[in-house]
Amino acid sequence: RYWKRTGNASALQMVRHTAKKMARGGIYDQLGGGFHRYSVDAVWLVPHFEKMLYDNAQLIRIYLALFQITGDELFKRIAVETLDYVQREMTGPEGGFYSTQDADSEGEEGKFFVWTPKEVAAVLGGADAVRFNAYFDVTSEGNFEGKNILNIPDQELFESGKLAVSQDDLNPWRQSLFEHREKRIKPHRDEKVITAWNGLMLAAFAEAAAILGSSEYLDTAIENAEFLLSNLVEDGRVLRTWKDGRAKLNGYVEDYANLADGLIALYQVTGEVRYLEEARRLADAMLSDFWDEENGGFFFTSSDHEELIVRNKDLYDNATPSGNSVAADVLIKLSKFYGDERYERFARTVMRLAADQIRRHPQGFGRALATIEFALAPVKEVVIAGAAGNELEEELWSAYRPFIISAPVRSEGGTEPPLIRDRGVVNGEPAAYVCEGFVCQRPITVAEELRRLFED
Repeated sequence: RYWKRTGNASALQMVRHTAKKMARGGIYDQLGGGFHRYSVDAVWLVPHFEKMLYDNAQLIRIYLALFQITGDELFKRIAVETLDYVQREMTGPEGGFYSTQDADSEGEEGKFFVWTPKEVAAVLGGADAVRFNAYFDVTSEGNFEGKNILNIPDQELFESGKLAVSQDDLNPWRQSLFEHREKRIKPHRDEKVITAWNGLMLAAFAEAAAILGSSEYLDTAIENAEFLLSNLVEDGRVLRTWKDGRAKLNGYVEDYANLADGLIALYQVTGEVRYLEEARRLADAMLSDFWDEENGGFFFTSSDHEELIVRNKDLYDNATPSGNSVAADVLIKLSKFYGDERYERFARTVMRLAADQIRRHPQGFGRALATIEFALAPVKEVVIAGAAGNELEEELWSAYRPFIISAPVRSEGGTEPPLIRDRGVVNGEPAAYVCEGFVCQRPITVAEELRRLFED
């Protein structure tokens, strides 16, 4: 976002470089997709092998954004493989996303993931195994306790002449080894569904559906949203966890905020107003039940939570973003949809509250800083009336546009949110209305015109 607002090329280069190194490192599961929890070294080689839902949710959105910016197929592939991993391994039949996969199996950390040259040769055969092992750094000495974590230390070498290895080579090799690995005893999976983490992944699938034009990812997002609204929201209150058909524990502010954020992302793709209305209702509940009337900001627990000695207030963005950061982001977006300045006032109070700490420890406030970038940017509100998947929508999502909110209109007669009122198709053709502060330009029906308008 900083790069987009300022044009600072080095900021983008930092993100691109880091994301490429992570994608080629052992922290990324080179066969099954998805990222492990963290690396224990400086080169992303040896991970702690646990996989967390929230890490993958946030990284998916980074790789999707990098694909939009650069067009580099590497970033798209990593996003897709991670999404597919979540669908395959971390999605329950009811539509909820599971929490974690353990690091160890059969009592050994990483056993499920590591290889020897002999094991690779047994699956691929001699010549292909030699090339695979060279590409993925598999040696007789090993790089992890005598065995090998797959990683790509020198991809450029294999993109040149005599050692060339193409995706056409890699895909069948990886698939064969993946299928063989599936026969191993898998790490334990925690099948608890946590609302806040599900909200993060809901947003990732919704954005992926729009950016990649995937109805499959959209179906996953919708199923997840319906599951959460049906099972983890009771009488207007959010519950924290669900497992084995039972939801329990009062939700924290991060549960409300991340669920609302995911629902807003889904609304921006589907145009289903019910998701936006539910997000607004959750935001209102945050303000009534979590807001600190004396000092501003959101408490971690609601006013009717079980009795605590002190009501904590968390502003720090750790492995997951703080409830305050996400809540401020949600409130600013809602102010754009509904023209309600009250939401923006609350959001700015949160940002002012965090400002001193951000100056001292900026690395601890990633989501807060992203929210501030959005709050300070000249945000455009884009209403697109017309059937799903029209060319104007494709144009909207074809590039990285973080300072836009999208309001699809699928049918005539909608009045809520106020942003979409009286916005419809033009002469039967899909039409885009680009607005700032509810002041809209003439409707556009040609994708090329919409692109030029974004570039101005």
